[in-house]
Amino acid sequence: MAKWHGFGRCKTRLAKDIGKSNSRKLQNVMTKHTISVAKYLQKIKQIYISIAISGLGGKNCKRWSKELGIKKFNLQGKGCLGEKMKRQIIINKKFYTQNKIKNIIFIGTDLPDLCHLDLLNAIKELEHNDLTLGPSNDGGYWLIGLSAKILSKHLNLPFINIKWSTENVLQNTIENFASTKLKYKILSVKTDIDTIIDIEKRN
Repeated sequence: MAKWHGFGRCKTRLAKDIGKSNSRKLQNVMTKHTISVAKYLQKIKQIYISIAISGLGGKNCKRWSKELGIKKFNLQGKGCLGEKMKRQIIINKKFYTQNKIKNIIFIGTDLPDLCHLDLLNAIKELEHNDLTLGPSNDGGYWLIGLSAKILSKHLNLPFINIKWSTENVLQNTIENFASTKLKYKILSVKTDIDTIIDIEKRN
């Protein structure tokens, strides 16, 4: 899930402290880092990459995806984060069915500490769990991995009754699974870079 690094259109909270130009540059760097990590795993045939873009129209999305070296892209569309992720699952269904893809993992592009081992671990945990969640410092998650069982029978479960953009996103998601027999795994905590405080915590 990636947002175009337009001037004044990304990292608005961070821009208040470091300026619009610097926040734009930081977003661009973090996006390219995330893509680099994902492309390494695609090269060794661990994943297929599909980028979901916001902040651009279809023609510009195609151009940006080409610049990033990614063949498959879609627009995120309107709605909350849950609606956007669910939409990606639906519009990619034919692709992952044809390519015999069992699981889907969503990650954002705000993670300067992301490495390929983080994603390999998430892939491994989905072999034994129905859901994987990577907690972020703000109460949300930096990764959500969905198994074939979730995708085929419980698609709404990770995305309903969630207070998006709050510190309760992770907890709300876990609560959705409390009354089920589905298994989930919590991964390591990471810091999403949204404010100057997030940057200071890393120093």
